[in-house]
Amino acid sequence: MAHAFQISRKMEYGARAMAYLASLPDGMTTSFKEIAKKMDIPSEFLAKILKTLVKAKLVRSTRGAHGGYALARSASTISFLDVIEALEGPVNVNICTASDHDGCAFTGACTMYSVWRTGQERMLEVYRATKFDRLAMRSLRHESPVLKARPKPPSSSAPRA
Repeated sequence: MAHAFQISRKMEYGARAMAYLASLPDGMTTSFKEIAKKMDIPSEFLAKILKTLVKAKLVRSTRGAHGGYALARSASTISFLDVIEALEGPVNVNICTASDHDGCAFTGACTMYSVWRTGQERMLEVYRATKFDRLAMRSLRHESPVLKARPKPPSSSAPRA
C-alpha cells in the first residue's frame, strides 16, 4: 500500500472557503452558513478556519444584518501558500527542510537533503504561483442574498454646519 503526502482537512476546507469567497463580486459579502452549505464544510470547523483567516488578514468579516465574509484583498494577490501558511504554519516536506534543521542529526552530511530541498522548493513554487483569482468557483450560484458591502462615508476635514 502506497503512502502519499496528504494535506489536512483544515487546509482543504480553508482552500474551499477561499475559492468560494474569491467567486464573489467585488464589494460583496456572503453568509457563514452559505459557505458551509455550498462547500460542504462542517459549520463548527468552518468557524475556526474563518477566524484564523480573518486574523491572518486574508478574510474580512462584517457584523450585523448586512454582515458576512469576503476576501480582505484582491483574489489575485492571495496565493495558495498564503492560505496554507495561515492555517498550518510553514511548509516542510521533511524535518531537515525546516530552517532550524531541529531533529535531524544528519543534515550536514545527508545525501538525501538536496532531494528533499528540491522537492520542497518546487512544491512551494506551485503554491506561491497559484492565486485565488484562478481558483474562484464562479459557476456556483449564491443561494442566500449576496449583500453589497456598505461604502465607508467619505472622511471630511471640513467642519459641519
